[in-house]
Amino acid sequence: MAMVRYTPETLPEPTEKDWARVDSIKDQDIDFSDIPEITDLSTFHPWSEWKDRHLYKPVKAKVNCTLDADVVAWLKRDGRGYQTRMNAILRKVMLSSLAASNPPQ
Repeated sequence: MAMVRYTPETLPEPTEKDWARVDSIKDQDIDFSDIPEITDLSTFHPWSEWKDRHLYKPVKAKVNCTLDADVVAWLKRDGRGYQTRMNAILRKVMLSSLAASNPPQ
C-alpha cells in the first residue's frame, strides 16, 4: 500500500462513514500498549508547559507588585525576558501546588 501524505490544507474533511467507523470501535478494542501510562497528571493541566503551548495563549493580567531588589536583579541578570522567566517560575510553583492538592487516584 502506498503512503498518503496530507498537509493541513489538503486534509479531507471526515465523512459520516469515517465517524461511523470511529463510533463503532469499542474502548476495550483499542491497543494502548505503545502509549505510556499517565503517572503525572500535572503534565495534562491546561496551564502546563506542553510542546504545543504556542497554540494556546493564556489571558494575561497586569499587576503591580513590590519585590526584593536582589530577586529582581537575579531575574534580570540574563537580560531581556525577566517577566517571562518570573511567570514560568510562578507557573511551576502553581502546578506543583495543584498536583499536591489533587493527587492521582
